[in-house]
Amino acid sequence: MKHIRIISPSGVIDPAYIEQASSRLRAWGYKVSEGAYARAQWGRFAGTDEQRASDLNAALADSDVDFILCSRGGYGLQRIIDRIAPIGKPIIGFSDITALHQLSAYHDQFSIHGIMCKHIATLPEESEPIMSLRRLLADERMDYHWPAHPLNQLGTVYAPIVGGNLSVLYGLQGTKYGLKSVMDNGQWTMDNRPILLIEDICERHYHIDRMIRNLKLSGVLAHLSGLIVGQFTDCEDDPGMGCSIYETIKEAVADYDYPILFNAPVGHVEHNLPLRLHSTIHMDVTPDGASITGDSFVHPQRHV
Repeated sequence: MKHIRIISPSGVIDPAYIEQASSRLRAWGYKVSEGAYARAQWGRFAGTDEQRASDLNAALADSDVDFILCSRGGYGLQRIIDRIAPIGKPIIGFSDITALHQLSAYHDQFSIHGIMCKHIATLPEESEPIMSLRRLLADERMDYHWPAHPLNQLGTVYAPIVGGNLSVLYGLQGTKYGLKSVMDNGQWTMDNRPILLIEDICERHYHIDRMIRNLKLSGVLAHLSGLIVGQFTDCEDDPGMGCSIYETIKEAVADYDYPILFNAPVGHVEHNLPLRLHSTIHMDVTPDGASITGDSFVHPQRHV
């Protein structure tokens, strides 16, 4: 029986969501346990920095734990990421959990960008995010097909996905956990550059422009093999920018010919489909739509 440990490395969470998510995961056939401080509160955080780091390191050190499910995002991981042991098992989550996905990438460990306790607890069993998470936890094939978008850039690529929340990625730039450092760390060759995933919530249009320009100026955008643009929830278009947020992103990558997929159902929305990160996938963007497929865990330096 696979074992899922629930921890709260960032913001404080309503304990009811942990209980309800645990019940559903057990119904799926998993053993479920909680970190000692999963339900703690210290201001806006789920416990002190020391407590949150302790829970995460304990889960990483426990040989009986197969997956680490983060209860929620929020904010807090940037305060403790330098205290975390090497990642050697899959982390599940999104938003602030992007920091752990970056640490996972640094240590060449696949992870899952996907729903956490609230949505595991509350979404219908037949909903696509729930069914897709069950498939990924069971190491089954990832297989998505999405409608065409007018800003898509056509092409096909085999490569691993990296990234997640744009604001978190921006906050890690210039550190060893930043995209450029992770990409230079040796996991991916020049012939197998990664696909970048970005999404965000409640950010000003001009700030999104600032962040995406930072990725361009730092050389990140030039060293990709593809781009997945997810949901920018509660991010309003600024008339003063003269275009939409998606068009701002498209302008920043205008110099590159790799495939680009816009409006992917990934991010701060209920229909948030899980993606297996740091494992080679097949992304195909055509005039009729886009697809992302991948067979279980495939190492980034091998092709599917």
